[in-house]
Amino acid sequence: MKWYIVKRILWTFVAVWIALTFTFALVTASPNQGQMQAMMSCATTGEDPAECREQFREREGLDTPVTERYVNYMVNMATLNWGWSDSRSQMVIPAILSAWKFTAQYAIPVLILSTLIGYGIGLYSAYKPYTVTDYAGSFVAFFGISIPNFWFAIVLIMLFAVNIDALPVYYQSGIPLEYGWLSVRNFLQLVLPITVLLTASLAWQMRYSRAQALEQMNQEFVKVAKAKGASQYRLMIHHVLRMAAVPLSTSFVGSLLAIFWSGSVIIEQIFAIPGLGYMTYTAIVEQDTALILATTLLTVFLAIIGNLLEDIAYVVLDPRIDYGNR
Repeated sequence: MKWYIVKRILWTFVAVWIALTFTFALVTASPNQGQMQAMMSCATTGEDPAECREQFREREGLDTPVTERYVNYMVNMATLNWGWSDSRSQMVIPAILSAWKFTAQYAIPVLILSTLIGYGIGLYSAYKPYTVTDYAGSFVAFFGISIPNFWFAIVLIMLFAVNIDALPVYYQSGIPLEYGWLSVRNFLQLVLPITVLLTASLAWQMRYSRAQALEQMNQEFVKVAKAKGASQYRLMIHHVLRMAAVPLSTSFVGSLLAIFWSGSVIIEQIFAIPGLGYMTYTAIVEQDTALILATTLLTVFLAIIGNLLEDIAYVVLDPRIDYGNR
């Protein structure tokens, strides 16, 4: 197991290098929005656009060979010198450190609530399948899976923020700084974003856990435990949930990444939350190369480390799994 973890950590560096190289190639091949804006600005003021383009390329270091820029970038990434963000007008690492709190304040509650409630309802539906409660849970699940997040967010804004005027229309970043991150005012402006994300992620967790629990309930060891007089609580928690948790743990990283990309990028645009998703979207639109590559690096790290933790969780949940020969 120890060698397996060491190998996986070493492969992490290879995977990060491939992801950064691929992203660097895409950004280099794409039209530079900043260069185009500099040329248009010079054209409107009567200056020579070609001269402004050369000045911009010299200022941004784009006049050097692409291989030299690639080597310099890789060295800077390895030494945590992630460069200057033009879209944020600050260094990249301070920009990320200032934005992650706004994403974490709703992403972490959504992840915890969707896991606990989704798995709980899924187990209950599997325990009493094809009943009214099972059908009600299935309806909620299919509703959450079917509706687009952006549409549901707009409907909730119109209903609770515009018509009823019970919740804020958009997020105000000054409230947590003035009243505190755990204040009631900050919580109220997070109700709608959390509701939208929770509906989608909860539905998926519920359906997947129900399917896994139903499969485990038909196993021989569950029938034997039931024949020996095991209580329903012990049967579901100690036998069904423990075995179903092995495949269910594979959904953790997927849920986290789904919350980050679909949640952060889309929801933060709708509710004007200045988090990682809003920052990433702005960096892509404004061709902020340093910030795009930095957010890519974070996502790759999150996926690889998360998958490694999943593999370790397999062994904890099911000791029969052995990575000794891998």
